[in-house]
Amino acid sequence: MSWIDADGVMLRYRWRAGDGPIVVLLHEMGGCLESWDGVIAALPDDYACLAYDARGAGLSEKPAAPPSVETLSADLAALLDALDIRRPIVLAGCAVGAAVAIRFAANHPARVSHLVLLAPATGIAPDRRPALLDLADAVERDGMRARIELRFDHSYPQRYFEGRSDREAVRARLLQNDPHSYAATYRMLCAMDLGDALARIAAPTLVIAGAHDGTRPPALVEPIATAIADARFAVIDSGHAMPILAPRAVADAIARHVAPFSVA
Repeated sequence: MSWIDADGVMLRYRWRAGDGPIVVLLHEMGGCLESWDGVIAALPDDYACLAYDARGAGLSEKPAAPPSVETLSADLAALLDALDIRRPIVLAGCAVGAAVAIRFAANHPARVSHLVLLAPATGIAPDRRPALLDLADAVERDGMRARIELRFDHSYPQRYFEGRSDREAVRARLLQNDPHSYAATYRMLCAMDLGDALARIAAPTLVIAGAHDGTRPPALVEPIATAIADARFAVIDSGHAMPILAPRAVADAIARHVAPFSVA
């Protein structure tokens, strides 16, 4: 595990070297680089993998200024520059991480060879914004526990953790989120609109929905794939946090999307 100062913010990251494709992994809201541990373990050994905690998340710096999807995209560009990653990357993001991936791919088309979007967040419908803003206020006022305890069993069903020992660690990481940063992300979502960016994506794109995702079900995800030129759409057996709940399926989908891949 390492930290680096990029774009004026200290980011925690993990790098696995490899001679194959460079896969950069952007975690979900409330997640951190550990969200991708199972996916990285299941990807081919020659894949180079970079996962990091976004600003305001995990053990990265939590600035007072609220984030925007543009700021988070700029953080990724600065991190790649700081690590001297010049070759085009395979960019995969989940939920809010997918929103950042969309903006980055639209802003830096030459830097993205392939794009994988898991349950991408692209904005909040106007009629849903007041409730989400109220939820942001409640989290900021009361802390993370009430929100996590209310949603954990629904969002992280036991059946996805059979034969695993990390479910309690997932819960612990969620509880450790900074309430102010978490609330700021809700507010960012309410102000965000990625319609223009979807139309500018040039990289081959795979959009994935979780068959049992109660937050962003397949019926809401498929139109996003339709809005991206030549994007493919797939549904896997998972809930919302696909890298945690179905890491093998996610890794297999990434590898199939990328192959055959030239590193020239």
